[in-house]
Amino acid sequence: MTTFADKSAETSSAADLIALDERWSTHNYHPLPVVIAEAEGAWVTDVHGERYLDFLSGYSALNFGHRHPDLVRAAVGQLGRVTLTSRAFHHDQLGLFCRELAELTGTEKVLPMNSGAEAVESAIKVARKWAYRVKGVAEDQAQIVVAGSNFHGRTTTIVSFSTDDEARADFGPFTPGFVVVPYGDAAALAEAVTENTAAVLLEPIQGEAGVVVPPDGYLAEARRLCDEAGALLIADEIQSGLARTGTIFALDHERVTADLYTLGKALGGGILPVSAVVGRADVLGVLRPGEHGSTFGGNPLACAVGRAVVRLLSTGEFQQRSTALGAHLHERLNALVGDGVAAVRGRGLWAGVDLAPGGLTGRAASEALMRRGVLCKETHGHTLRLAPPLVIEESELDRGVDALAEVVGRG
Repeated sequence: MTTFADKSAETSSAADLIALDERWSTHNYHPLPVVIAEAEGAWVTDVHGERYLDFLSGYSALNFGHRHPDLVRAAVGQLGRVTLTSRAFHHDQLGLFCRELAELTGTEKVLPMNSGAEAVESAIKVARKWAYRVKGVAEDQAQIVVAGSNFHGRTTTIVSFSTDDEARADFGPFTPGFVVVPYGDAAALAEAVTENTAAVLLEPIQGEAGVVVPPDGYLAEARRLCDEAGALLIADEIQSGLARTGTIFALDHERVTADLYTLGKALGGGILPVSAVVGRADVLGVLRPGEHGSTFGGNPLACAVGRAVVRLLSTGEFQQRSTALGAHLHERLNALVGDGVAAVRGRGLWAGVDLAPGGLTGRAASEALMRRGVLCKETHGHTLRLAPPLVIEESELDRGVDALAEVVGRG
């Protein structure tokens, strides 16, 4: 009799495992042809024992590297106690997690969810309810102003205000109530904000678009416009937050405070999905029992891991590492401009690298880097996104950039 273990042993090569993925999984991704079997810190190992330097960090979900011992310890400890109660009952981790996350972020209330998209959906619902109950917007007239080239998730509502044709095609009809303006254009934002504006929803740095940093003063102007119109400012910090740019929030660099923040990715420590909306008590307080929820949101395992993430961030070590190593990374990357690289953007240990026209595509460059033992991923054709884990060493950063220099130099 053939067991599942026997079948696994028969398909242990990378080619066999990739073929299984292609046969049985839905083709909604186009991964690089590497099959990861183990990981630790800034490194992953494939099924054949080849090691690769991780320059993507699960799109910032792995800010603390793979299998950080403090996070694994917290998860294993909680696995031995209780993993899920649902919110039908209290459990001993939820209140502690919410208090500690609020204290870390300087906010007043926490709404725990699972994925980043759920956090954004939750913030949208809260903003609309607040607009009707508090601001006094007429029923079904609330609008949320968003930026073009945004990425906030892939649910039907969120793709309704995407400007990416690939994300929108064949998924309509779309959810109304959103006004899209160009990212970084303060004049367009001012024109779009009206008395019916419930909120302005922005990424302080646009990750999927290629790690795009807005012009100086843009985020402060968004805050001023919201104050003037009596609207909420919602900052999507799912990729940019939790030390990725050197501060708890990327918005902190501009000394701007949002009314609501969405968090995710790194909040789960690369172990499980954990997200949250954090912000003002009077805004999140519009929700009442039965109006919003999640079976797994705020579960004991998620809270235990989230608390361990908060403890890591509370020391300031990872913010300091991102700042110092980020400066080194950008110095090295900027030296490549004019030699296979057209432009470099970003902040902290986060960079978008535009490849020079006429050279390699982003996909080809990613594949060439993979062959040299470095993993990253392209976006929008000719841009590479680099987001090394914050535990990376300077020598490892140099190794990755040296490989990139070799790849683009041959492009």
